[in-house]
Amino acid sequence: MKLRALTAVVAALTVTLVGCSGKATGGKGDGQDEAGIKTGPGVTSSTISLGVLTDMTGVYASLGKSVTQAQQLWAEQINAKGGICDRKIELTVRDHGYDPQKAIAGYTELEPKVLGFAQFIGSPFVAAVEQRIDGKDKGLVLPQAWSANLVGSPYIRVIGATYDVETINLIDHLLKEKRIAQGDRIGHVYFEGDYGENALAGSKYAAKEAGLTIVEQKIKPTDNDMTAQVAALKQAGVKAVVVSAGPRQAASLVGVAAATGFAVPVVGNNSAYAPQLLKTQAGPALLKDYYIASSTLPIGDPGDGPSLLAKEYASKHPNDVLDNGVVAGWTAASVFGEALDKACDEKDLTREGIGRALLTIKGYGTEFGVTHDFSDPGAPSTRESVIMKPDATAPGGLKVISPASVSPAAKAYTLK
Repeated sequence: MKLRALTAVVAALTVTLVGCSGKATGGKGDGQDEAGIKTGPGVTSSTISLGVLTDMTGVYASLGKSVTQAQQLWAEQINAKGGICDRKIELTVRDHGYDPQKAIAGYTELEPKVLGFAQFIGSPFVAAVEQRIDGKDKGLVLPQAWSANLVGSPYIRVIGATYDVETINLIDHLLKEKRIAQGDRIGHVYFEGDYGENALAGSKYAAKEAGLTIVEQKIKPTDNDMTAQVAALKQAGVKAVVVSAGPRQAASLVGVAAATGFAVPVVGNNSAYAPQLLKTQAGPALLKDYYIASSTLPIGDPGDGPSLLAKEYASKHPNDVLDNGVVAGWTAASVFGEALDKACDEKDLTREGIGRALLTIKGYGTEFGVTHDFSDPGAPSTRESVIMKPDATAPGGLKVISPASVSPAAKAYTLK
């Protein structure tokens, strides 16, 4: 996969840092233990260290907190059972606040010290260090990012449908529900950079297949007031809107649209919602005609997987809001854990051994509504999306309105 052009600041940082991984040789844990298990960076005789690069103070603060706490809960439960391969799991957390300099600096700091990363929020930031990961570092990264530009790396593995595929499934849902029809215009409000532009590729493809027209509105992560974008889309006569941004932008978009009498359905990618929004002025509008896609059941689903996780998480964090970040964080950590288990069986806890182990995982995650296949680095783990709607009565603030499926257009789509 060729990387799409990133923002100037991230590109500049990439050029600066690409040749200076700082990876230790002969450092922490390198070698082989008494049981004949190969070890490398981040692995000692008693611990396995994983990195967590999150956002607890920026655009995705609410989701970053729940993703991280879910992964810490996973590690605590694994360690209570004796760990993996007779080693305790250690998570080292860094908050980058969705700032490119902090994100890349955090990666540079942690990379020599950890086996891999159970979390890395931000498609542009992951893409900025992809050359380092694939070239010298070779540590497994399971990002909280779903850009198709990350697919194809043997070490950066996307869990779930990519943004473009997810957007195609969202537009297909609107078509099936007869909310839009051939000849209509639909708006797309999207973040500049990797995330938004990949989602836009999906909406353009879906529009071409269905005879629709896309009206674009590009925004920055620092843009929180969507008044101008709503006015432009209203004037353009769009019949629906796709939002590929953060929860704050989605709330502003839906709230302003409702306040100005712009009554159209709005659909968002998986990171464009947080249940805390239901307590804002935009809450009633979100409950009325807003929809989210994800490659997992919501945390409030009555199924065995979500209900057990919700109970365990609420017991650990009784004062925190449940959201889908809990499922996403838990999923990524447990995928890494399954790869560690398999690598232990092969007596190879090196970075290369973990990468090979992940390729053997083909039926993961059925308890959360979608089955993931990690055997092909050139593909996302699934193309299926669950369509959900905000619901104030459901734990986590979402309910399923359409179970996991992949639209014909998304199935035929070739990732760019």
